[in-house]
Amino acid sequence: MHQRNTNAPGAVTRRFSYSSYYWLVDVDDLPVQPRWLQPFARFRASDHLGDPRRSLSENARALLAENDLPADRILLLTCPRVAGHVFNPLSVFYCLSGDNLVAVIAEVHNTYGGRHVYLLRPDDSGRDQVGKEFYVSPFLPMGGTYLMRTPLPAERLSVSIALRQDDATPFVATLVGGGRAATPRAALGSLVRWPFVTLRTSVLIRWQGIRLWLRRVPVQPRPADATLDESGR
Repeated sequence: MHQRNTNAPGAVTRRFSYSSYYWLVDVDDLPVQPRWLQPFARFRASDHLGDPRRSLSENARALLAENDLPADRILLLTCPRVAGHVFNPLSVFYCLSGDNLVAVIAEVHNTYGGRHVYLLRPDDSGRDQVGKEFYVSPFLPMGGTYLMRTPLPAERLSVSIALRQDDATPFVATLVGGGRAATPRAALGSLVRWPFVTLRTSVLIRWQGIRLWLRRVPVQPRPADATLDESGR
């Protein structure tokens, strides 16, 4: 769900929600799919943070090591590459030491080919905050603070991001849902219900942008580094 509030530029409210599916995988033990399913559920290091020549696990652990954070296990919430296409507005790495969530890597992609990583140190309720350092929507200015809540998923998934700017909250996004075992049958059901899911996500984001533009919401200047691969704190 995305909620744009009246205190956003243009004073235009907009709320929309879509259903989709994500995978929650162990980066040290990625699922091995039947041959027929492999083209529709690929997990590649090149689609995420770090050196594409290394594994997902190596890249996530390298970022943690730079910040003196240990992790025995890392779970990744993301959409896989589907039929050669991938686009993840948000992927979440849950980093655990024993049963404790010690860090969360929130990896953000924009529609301009850029990528940015926010390293969170969540409290017991999964909350942390970081400065907005990455250009995502052309209809929201830079600056401000993201209030993020990323508790470890159990039977239910809950992720929320609220943007605070000038003592106001112009934008809120949430991702909620239930979990089930990633059996081939479940994967096939998701593919049938949401074919080409990452392409669909990319198209829907652009469609919502067109609708805001048609309502004359002002477009914010895009910085030169909006297409770069960056890492955050």
